[in-house]
Amino acid sequence: MEKGDVQDPKGLIFESFRIEGITKPECRTIFLDWALSLPLEQNANSTISQLLARYQPDHPDHPMTEVLNEGLHNMSAPRRRGGWRNRVRN
Repeated sequence: MEKGDVQDPKGLIFESFRIEGITKPECRTIFLDWALSLPLEQNANSTISQLLARYQPDHPDHPMTEVLNEGLHNMSAPRRRGGWRNRVRN
């Protein structure tokens, strides 16, 4: 695959795998930018799974692979973190 496809419209994930010496914090920043640029109707978990299927076999130890796996795990279990329902009541 190449950059600019449905799963990676800006080519951010594609390019991250091409950057020699990229660090995990840099990959997290790229991942966040990628996630924020996804269309609302696009399923993030499905898209991350497709990206992992594409890149993980050739890059199992790459920091972006680790970040994608963390993103898949963290996005699959959304939880409420605030609001009136989470406040202690008398």
